[in-house]
Amino acid sequence: MPYEKLEITTAAPVLSWANHSLGPEETKMAKNVASLPFVFKHVALMPDVHLGKGALVGSVIATKEAIIPAAVGVDIGCGMSAIKTAFTAEQLEGKLKKIRLDIEAAIPTGFNENKDIEKSVSNWQHWDDFKDLHRGVQDLQSKAMKQMGSLGGGNHFIEVCLDTENQVWLMLHSGSRNIGNKLAQCHIHTARELAKMAANKLPDPDLAHFVAGTPEFKAYWHDLQWSQNYARVNRDVMMARFKHIVEKHLVGGKATKPLLQVNCHHNYAEKEVHFDEDVYVTRKGAVRAQIEDYGIIPGSMGAKSFIVKGKGNAHSFCSCSHGAGRLMSRNKAKNVYTLDDLIEQTNGVECRKDEGVLDEIPGAYKPIEQVMANQADLVEVVATLKQVLCVKG
Repeated sequence: MPYEKLEITTAAPVLSWANHSLGPEETKMAKNVASLPFVFKHVALMPDVHLGKGALVGSVIATKEAIIPAAVGVDIGCGMSAIKTAFTAEQLEGKLKKIRLDIEAAIPTGFNENKDIEKSVSNWQHWDDFKDLHRGVQDLQSKAMKQMGSLGGGNHFIEVCLDTENQVWLMLHSGSRNIGNKLAQCHIHTARELAKMAANKLPDPDLAHFVAGTPEFKAYWHDLQWSQNYARVNRDVMMARFKHIVEKHLVGGKATKPLLQVNCHHNYAEKEVHFDEDVYVTRKGAVRAQIEDYGIIPGSMGAKSFIVKGKGNAHSFCSCSHGAGRLMSRNKAKNVYTLDDLIEQTNGVECRKDEGVLDEIPGAYKPIEQVMANQADLVEVVATLKQVLCVKG
């Protein structure tokens, strides 16, 4: 059997694809979630699972008539975008550094935003809905507009990759930026306050939830869907700029048609049907992998990444991992590894090689090949990629 059933006593069982690698803290977090009365069928843990806030990153939680804002997390709609181009490796020769510098100039990273108003995306149809979002973010519309088309920080990245046939792929990882974070924090706070008022005995305050049919649930669901849309469009805007830069260097700016396009969330919630019942599915660091769904599973900045197609495995609620998953915290990575280690582990990749990205060193992540082996029943591999250029957030 490709998954194991954890030996814990909870209202719902926990099925894990993590190959017996859960420690006591991870097991406790899984147990906390599985003990909630509204969890449907079981909790599914993906092979890249690791500690998160309230719920494990790499967990899939189906619920009936309730949703947990902290389980979705603060980077609502975070996910991946990739396109397969008609370009080949030979066309990149001698051009990678210039491409990287152009990307860093055109796409804001970290806390930065678009400074030129003409670079802001002002014609998005959902800007009109901003007035209906939580009152705690009503002064943030200008910032949200300026951040549309920006990468963010942490493990967000932009990469040029090659597949095994030496075809060029463009790939990036980002979410709903500051606006998604602020909306999530507003609703997580409301959920916690409601739990206190109701004297709910929760195993973890971050498992405070909203019940379907209440105004709080309706408000969160509305803001969640808006943020998820924002995140998807944010990736589209960056990908268009990224593609244009590569086209400028490889074919003099001539527009080309992608051979394949994928854009998928991996921190989000949706209404879906599983085991013939309507449920809310929260994927916290997991990708939907229904039959024929395309997904993206990146390794670290020195490892392989994979374009996959879902197998529709019912036991995982049609899901798969969202990456390699961290082996160690950011602080631990900075203490364990040196700049020389980073240079060695990113050999052959055009990227920053300074202490500002040391916490993203490949050694801080699980081996992606093992993660992929553990989910052979969840996805099939369509393309295996290796990055030649990486811009970190």
